[in-house]
This record gives sequence, C-alpha cells and structure tokens, in this order.
Amino acid sequence: MTIELSYSAEVRELAERTREFVRTSVLPVEDAHGGDIAAAGGDQARGEWQRAARQAGVFAPHAPVEYGGHGLNMSDRAPVFEEAGYSLFGPTALNIAAPDEGNVHMLAHIADPEQKQRFLEPLARGEVRSAFAMTEPAPGAGSDPSALATRAVRAEGGWRISGHKWFITGADGAGFFIIMARTSGEPGQRGGATMFLAPDDTPGIRVERHIETLDRSMIGGHCEVFFDDVLVPDSAVLGAVDRGFGYAQVRLGPARMTHVMRWLGAARRGHDVAVAHVAEREGFGSRLGDLGMIQKMIADNEIDIAATRALLTRACWELDQGEHASNATSIAKTFAAEAIFRIVDRSVQMCGGLGVSGDLPLARLSREVRPFRIYDGPSEVHRWAIAKRAVGAARRAKREQQ
Repeated sequence: MTIELSYSAEVRELAERTREFVRTSVLPVEDAHGGDIAAAGGDQARGEWQRAARQAGVFAPHAPVEYGGHGLNMSDRAPVFEEAGYSLFGPTALNIAAPDEGNVHMLAHIADPEQKQRFLEPLARGEVRSAFAMTEPAPGAGSDPSALATRAVRAEGGWRISGHKWFITGADGAGFFIIMARTSGEPGQRGGATMFLAPDDTPGIRVERHIETLDRSMIGGHCEVFFDDVLVPDSAVLGAVDRGFGYAQVRLGPARMTHVMRWLGAARRGHDVAVAHVAEREGFGSRLGDLGMIQKMIADNEIDIAATRALLTRACWELDQGEHASNATSIAKTFAAEAIFRIVDRSVQMCGGLGVSGDLPLARLSREVRPFRIYDGPSEVHRWAIAKRAVGAARRAKREQQ
C-alpha cells in the first residue's frame, strides 16, 4: 500500500490562492460580524462572496468540472478546504459548506442525467442552496438511522411523503430538499429507506422554525421541518427504491472528512492567534511563550494538528481508492472532532481573559467547533462502531484458524 503524501503543483497553487482570498476578502467580514453569518448578510453576502471567489479562481474546488468546479478528489480537497476553513465564512464563499458540499458529492455519484441538470448543476454553480433531511426527533432517526419514521407511500403519479425532521442544516432558504423516507419495513429494521428530491416550493413542505444552537456560521440555520403529505413524482426518487441507507454512506463518509478539513482550518486560526499572543505578551519576568506550561499547550496543539492531518490523509486515500473507508473515516472523524476542540480550548486558555472576549476570535471558534463532536455522528457512536469492527475481525480470524 502506497499513500501519496505530496500534492501536485496545481493543487498547491489552488490552496495558496484560497489562502490569499480567504484571508483578504472573507476573514475581515467574519471579524466585523463576530462570526454570525446572518448578521453578515446571509444569502445576499453569500452571492457576493461567491462571485468574488469565481473571479479569484477558487470557487467550487470539489464540484465536477462540467459544472464550473475544479473536480478535486478527496485527497486533493484537504489542503484547499483547510485554507477555506481558516475563516468560518470561507466554506460558504467557496460553495463548499455543509450541507451543499456533501449533496454535490452525492448527486454527482447517484443522480440520473435529468436530476443532475435540474438539481446538481444549479447547486454546484451556487445558484441555489440545498438541505439533507434525515434527522428526526425521538423516537425517529438520529444517531440510529434504522429508527427512520418518515414514510413515503406509493400514490397515483408518484409518492406521498409524511414526516417530521429537525436539525436540518440550511433548510431556511434551501432551493430543494433531499428527503430520507421509509418505503418499506418498520422503524428499527435495517433497510427500507429511499431518498427523494423535492423543490422547496412543493406543497406540504413547511420549515417550522430555526433551532437555536451554539454555532452561528451555518447559513439557513438548523431547522425543524414538516413534510405534510408531500406529493412527488417517480422521477423524484434519487437512485433506487429501498437503497437510501446505502446511498447515504456515499455522502456521509466523505462529508465527515470535509468537515474535518474545514474545522481544522478554524482550529489552526485559533492556534495561530494564541501563539502570536504568547510570543509577545510579558508576564512573570519573561514572555509567556517562554514558559514551560504555555510551551506544552503549544506543542500539544501542534501534535493534534499533525495527527489530524495524518488520519485525514489515510481516510481520504481509502475513499479515493473506491473503498467505503467506514473505519478510517470513523477514526479520523472521532479523533479530529475532539482534537480540534482541544486545540481551540488550549488557545483560549493561553490568551487568558482575551480568550473569552470578543476582542479575539477564540470564543466564537469554541462555539463553532464544539458541535462537531455531535454533528455527523457523536464520538460515542463512532467509537462503538470502531470497536464492533475490531471485535468482529477478531472473531472472524478465530473462525478461520479453526
């Protein structure tokens, strides 16, 4: 097994352009509005940033070339997405924010030609936003997708969908929804899920409210959404009927890794701010950066950054080989979500009172990265899955020896 650890000149140049664009054109806007994307202008600002990103040649690094993107594979996305994530608004500016980035990836792999023209192309070009409607309130699907309760039943002319979703990122203002609904079986049973594409103006789709969360950088919020007897045609089925859970893995594994990329950029900014502060701040007869306890925090941050990149590299390589990479992505996501929070938390501590103030970005970075230990699967669920695979492998090995 050989994993390529270098990037082409083209990818390095794109990452450098992204670095310059984000730090010059996007970061000042984030700072001016305290990381609150609604206060910064929401969708109007998104359009302005994305036009500027196109002019800078950094727009949509992940999207297929035929839809105006750079067509990067998972490995090559890593340095570019990390530079975009240095600002909380950077991913939105490049059209690589969740959930749109993951939805572009999934539609490119699963959608039929007509669906690509109608949904993928405008999404990849930044003309619309999207929402992925999977999570439900109890007792419906959360960390356990098999609890899926939203139903789709066959009807004249297509399917009728009824259900209740929440924590649906970007739902307010989305141009269309990808709806996960049960088409066979009962909640708690494996399989039986189907994905449907529905424009936002389809009768019966109701965005009820924004759920208040720690983070403020996700455009369109995290919303509670009702699907009240929503009628969609057969052409709305994404992929094949009853194969939705399998298709979800096409999206979720890569999406976890692109989350790691983006939030690693945010953690790096926090680290950079803290190191710059302690390098100059004087106390106890020396600069803080010369004190052993501070140096330990700096070193631990550097270790967490390097280890996160290493695990990310392995997982992205597996994905690029066409593997499911379930274990590698779970390991990378779990470690990164916790490491990224540690990095930002140490950075806050190094800056003392300034760290928890609005004068530095560290307080808002803490607010933004903390949910990553829950989003895209809680750390506990990923650990459970990792352990199950390890135990299962040991049992298989034992049987093979007998």
